[in-house]
Amino acid sequence: MTIKRLGLDIDGTVTSPKTFLPYLNSSFNKQLSLDDLTEYNLANILGIGHQEFFDWLKVNEQIIYANALIADDAHPTLEAWEGNYDLFYISARGNHLLDTTKNWFTENAIPFHHIELIGKHDKIDAIKKHQVDVFFEDKYDNACDIAEECQIPVILFNTPYNRGNVPLNVARLDTWLEARHWIQQYNKKGRA
Repeated sequence: MTIKRLGLDIDGTVTSPKTFLPYLNSSFNKQLSLDDLTEYNLANILGIGHQEFFDWLKVNEQIIYANALIADDAHPTLEAWEGNYDLFYISARGNHLLDTTKNWFTENAIPFHHIELIGKHDKIDAIKKHQVDVFFEDKYDNACDIAEECQIPVILFNTPYNRGNVPLNVARLDTWLEARHWIQQYNKKGRA
């Protein structure tokens, strides 16, 4: 199979997994580093209730997402892919953040063909609807579920919060440069 459409998560994938750290440290008087984020649930990391974290996020999400850091080498990789693949971003962000998200993409010259903010972590229906060929993710259970349910390869960017064994069609990678190489190799195999 030749890849035509790439599905991409945004937060912790296109944006750096470190994006939230300065805001968390400032708001909660912490000195967390990325290595301290050993699970996806930040309320647990902070030692606060889920509702308290949700309330904090609601107040701060607009500024965090508007000023998000781009993951190392994501920009040149996505720019190189723009003419060769459809770039479909599918994110758990709520749709009320669509303008903020599109503005961030435009201001940072990140290419996109479609952005969908579904407001939940379960992205399977959106991935199937848009006939995505490969998906890029940072959330461990999402990567596993997408790979198994959609029967497509998933690139899982390694972070301290997504450890665990993965199915065969989940490739754990450390960098966007590795992802670029993976896509090139996959396409070569598909044409063979």
